[in-house]
Amino acid sequence: MKKLTIFATVLFLLVTAFYFSNSAEAATRTNGYYKPSTGRYVQPYYRSSQNSTRWDNYSTKGNYNPFTGKKGYTSPYKSYRFR
Repeated sequence: MKKLTIFATVLFLLVTAFYFSNSAEAATRTNGYYKPSTGRYVQPYYRSSQNSTRWDNYSTKGNYNPFTGKKGYTSPYKSYRFR
């Protein structure tokens, strides 16, 4: 019985570690650049990686940016217009 408990505990820890290692936040670092319209320099920053959903973006309500600590402010239901 003791071996079974140890085995179950080790298995649980391995599964938990694997789950959290694969659920790491996907962030992309942008390089600094100059805005041509204003001539101002934009500092490098991190943003969420591009994908097909709006639910996991740093700016979506319910999420936060781990680099700045700011809470999300946009609705995931908002329709976006591309110009």
